[in-house]
Amino acid sequence: MTQAAFFVLTALADQPRHGYGVLREVEELSEGTVRMRVGTLYGVLDRLTADGLIVLDREEVQQGRLRRYYRLTDEGAAALDAEAERLAAGASAAKRRIAEGRRTPGHGLAGGLA
Repeated sequence: MTQAAFFVLTALADQPRHGYGVLREVEELSEGTVRMRVGTLYGVLDRLTADGLIVLDREEVQQGRLRRYYRLTDEGAAALDAEAERLAAGASAAKRRIAEGRRTPGHGLAGGLA
């Protein structure tokens, strides 16, 4: 799963959102590290919809513009949960390795290859 897809699914995990709301939420959730353009967002939304991970929840007209709201499906929630577990396990393994490297003389971050 791409980083963009992960954050879009995360943005939709608590409630349906329209495209601009998803963009804002992704930026906030990623602490500004993931900034998507509108074209990229709609490409991700189309792919997630085709994969059955999100669905169109509703459409509303506001100020003369059509807003499409998307929501997570059960399959999308399961995929997001699995990806979150995978990422957490990877981060945990990295932290263990870093800690082990610091305890091994000559093999820490500052030591090693010369």
